[in-house]
Amino acid sequence: MLTLILPPEQHELLLAALRKAGRREVGGILMGEHVGPNLFIVREMTVHRRGAFASFVRRIEDAIGRLRAFFQQTGHDYTRFNYLGEWHSHPSFAPYPSRTDDLSMLQIVQDETVGANFAVLLIAKLGLEGELVSTVHTYLPDGTRMLSTVRAGRYVGRTPLNCGR
Repeated sequence: MLTLILPPEQHELLLAALRKAGRREVGGILMGEHVGPNLFIVREMTVHRRGAFASFVRRIEDAIGRLRAFFQQTGHDYTRFNYLGEWHSHPSFAPYPSRTDDLSMLQIVQDETVGANFAVLLIAKLGLEGELVSTVHTYLPDGTRMLSTVRAGRYVGRTPLNCGR
């Protein structure tokens, strides 16, 4: 099972994006660091334009510059630092993938030009008290989808990389 760590700065960025979007969906991409077996830290995330009430369209052109900058800052060390997947909100629904979400993620992970061994999908919403409510699912090229774990907080293993912050 994959574990995704959401450091405080990324957690706050996500909460701010959810608050700003209100009842409309919002999303972006996740870039991170591989720090242990099936353990990844989100180091950067993009926030794309808001979607509609029940849909969000990912626009890779909105993220390509951030991806390039992330790869440059991390020395193009793709085995340690790479694209992890996508995130978006379900402000009015349970934070679980829809059929459309599943198909979109499978399309990404099965695209040979992307070359991903996996891709994660973080779905988030604000709880009744304004807290983050989320799930993470990992998609594999063979069509498998697995529920994964998301943890907020700092990782105390390897020294964190400061990606220009």
